[in-house]
Amino acid sequence: MNWHLSPLDLAANLSEDAPFAELFRHGSLTVELYAPVGEDLQTPHTRDEAYVVVRGSGVFLRGDERVPFAAGDFLFVPAGVPHRFEDFADDFLVWVLFYGPEGGERA
Repeated sequence: MNWHLSPLDLAANLSEDAPFAELFRHGSLTVELYAPVGEDLQTPHTRDEAYVVVRGSGVFLRGDERVPFAAGDFLFVPAGVPHRFEDFADDFLVWVLFYGPEGGERA
């Protein structure tokens, strides 16, 4: 199990055709690195999701909410909620953490 990951080293493996890569899995946790090019085309996911922005800035849409983001920011999306990144910098790179059961955790 690879327990140490460096996003800047791993980003070199991403491309316009493959903008994300699954890097780690343990229990219900899945860790990915994501670097969309041009447009973020993702659709709602079946599990809760957290993002940690590695570099870049832009606007994050979550449901009807819009919020600016920058490197170091944390963003959370419950399972099933439409979301995407917009107006992001060319060097945008983000950790993606999926966790919990299908349908998400309900507090």
